[in-house]
Amino acid sequence: MSKKSAKNSGLVYSTEFGRMCPECGKPVDACVCGQAGVPQGDGVVRVSRETAGRKGKGVTVVKGVLLAGEELKNLAKHLKQKCGVGGTVKDGVIEIQGDHRDLIVEELKKKGFTAKKAGG
Repeated sequence: MSKKSAKNSGLVYSTEFGRMCPECGKPVDACVCGQAGVPQGDGVVRVSRETAGRKGKGVTVVKGVLLAGEELKNLAKHLKQKCGVGGTVKDGVIEIQGDHRDLIVEELKKKGFTAKKAGG
């Protein structure tokens, strides 16, 4: 059996459980292989400003937060509300519209994170 056919030969549906995860073989509702774990890092949250790829519009970027999933989204929501702006979470990085580095660093310190401004 070739590598390609061995990789794609997993169970994808069961009449008893419904859709199955091809990686771990568990029902999709109970699958743990697709969940992101807590990211690794040095524990320092770095807050910087970026404009690259945004047509000159600046965003505040928060990297190094050792949270995953819903906790990271809830932190992003809290920071967006404090700044009164929009934003998003992409690949474990929080992006807040505009330059709000000072406010975000203070808010992260209040929440118990070790935060510092990074970049220029």
